[in-house]
This record gives sequence, structure tokens and C-alpha cells, in this order.
Amino acid sequence: MSPDYELKTFADAPASVAPTNAAAGRANFRTSVINLDRPGDPSVFGEKTRAEAAELISRYPEGQARSALLPLLHLVQSEQGYVTPDGIAFCADTLGITKAQVAAVATFYTMYKRSPTGEYLVSVCTNTLCGMLGGDEIFGALKDQLGVGNNQTTPDGRITLEHAECLAACDYAPVVTVNYEFFDNQTVGSARNIVSQLQSGDRPLPTRGAPLCSFKQIERQIAGFHDEAALASEANGSGVPTEAGVKLAIERGDTAPSYAVDRTGGATEPKAAETAPAPAKKAARKRTAKPAADAPSSPATSEGPSEHDAPLETAESDSAHPSDPAGKKDD
Repeated sequence: MSPDYELKTFADAPASVAPTNAAAGRANFRTSVINLDRPGDPSVFGEKTRAEAAELISRYPEGQARSALLPLLHLVQSEQGYVTPDGIAFCADTLGITKAQVAAVATFYTMYKRSPTGEYLVSVCTNTLCGMLGGDEIFGALKDQLGVGNNQTTPDGRITLEHAECLAACDYAPVVTVNYEFFDNQTVGSARNIVSQLQSGDRPLPTRGAPLCSFKQIERQIAGFHDEAALASEANGSGVPTEAGVKLAIERGDTAPSYAVDRTGGATEPKAAETAPAPAKKAARKRTAKPAADAPSSPATSEGPSEHDAPLETAESDSAHPSDPAGKKDD
């Protein structure tokens, strides 16, 4: 039987009530709408937060202040623990956009929470690989241990539990994160032990990354205000599984030269590797093929573009297949 993630449909709402999340009894579900029962009061944020918001906006080109919306949402979340109506009003007021525009972004990304989040956000990956290797069992065990469901917080406000679709760590599956710091290769027992330590007030050391901090503290870092001590730049961010491919490439001498960009603004003559017919280029890239004496050298050993980062051919650059100017019709 598949695990119950409590993702109810709109059909769960009473027939006499509009199918909102409140009516359906859902909280913090990714398709939920922000609670706008009250308009929100941006004045609850002090001068320090306003100054930091201005600093975030200044990091973007003039006229593109709206690009700062994502870090601004993390900033207000670091203040209140989740995205409140006040936070939405603050972002809208600061950026000169509507609350509907802010809410549209805040409801799209799962990292923006719509209900109070605990001091520690425990995320269990239940996507394909992690799920098959034990993620579903881990999630079920932690639900029982904490006595909460998906996207719910313990009564003491210490731990919020969620299942995650992907935590981008398939090479360490199954994984659990606490405030986005990784605990790799987990089992039901090891995951229970992590949660037990959090419940007792301890902060277990992640497998990779910086030492644990609170949810509000990590949100502040994600917003862009880095605490060098908390970031622990010397902490290990990768491990043997992640680095295996790189080490193998070094041992074999594999390289992928970058495309040589002309920064002078002038046109450059195409290199042999760029103008070679497609069949010749493919044959040169095969390890078992021996190039002819007059064949161009392989892009892997010459200074040309690699297969993946060479610019695409266009009507202007592909002289062999020119296209007519826009609007010109055949005679």
C-alpha cells in the first residue's frame, strides 16, 4: 500500500462551501491559497527589515526590483516563520506590485510555508529512488514518532514534518534534510535517532554541509544575509559518490573544452572543428574510431567548442543553409 501523504482533492470540501483549503481541512498544501482573510499589515516589519529589503533590491539592476521578490519572501519568512498576510502585504508594498502577484509566487514554491513552521523542518525525500530505498518507510515512521501528518508541526512548535518530491541527492538515497542540511543514506532507525535528538534539544551534525541552525536562521541565509560562522564554509559539501565521476574523468584524461568566446566584439574565423561535416565530428568523438590523416582533430583534444557548449547555428552563422529574410516570399 502506498504511503498516505494526506494530499486531499478539492472534492473533499463540503458541497455548500467553496472548495478552499480551509474548507477541506488542508494546511500548507502546495496548491493552497494564502490566507487573506485580513488584508495584511506591512507596518509590522521594523526599520531593520526594511533596510535589509532595500539592500536586497539594490542587488538587482535598476528597474528590475521585482526580481528581488524571492529573497524578500525568504526574508519575511525568517521574521515570522512562514509567509503571512503581513509578509505578502510587505513584499507588495516594497516592490510596488499587487498582493495577488506576490501570492502567485508564494503559492508556487514549496519552500514558502503557509502555516507556522517549527524550529526544525524535517524533510523526507519520497521521490522514486529514495522512496524505493526506504524513504516511504522513513516518512511513515517519523509520522508515528512525532504524532503529526504531512506539513504539520508538533504541539511544542519544535518540529515540522514534510515529505519532499526531490532533494537532489539521489547518490545518497534515501536522504532526509533538517532545515535543508543533508543526512544521507538513512534508515528508519537512523532517521528516528535524528528526530529524537531534535526533540531532546540537541542538534545532530549533518552528513554534509554546515551545522544545524534554526528554520528562521536558515531562511535568513537563503534570503542572502550570510553568517560566515553559521555557513561553515570549510564544511564538506560533497562525498565519494558525488565525486566519483570527476575522479574517473581525471584518471582517463577526459576533458570538455569550453567554447572560446570572442570578447573583442569582432567576428572570428570558425575553426576546423566548427566547420567539419557532422559525420566527421561524430566519428572523431568515438573512442574506438581512428580518425583519418586529413580529418580534423577531435574537439575533446583541441581548442574548439565541446559538443554541449558550442553555440547553435543560425541563419547568420550557417552559410550552408541560409534562410531568406523575414517577410520575403518565394517567387
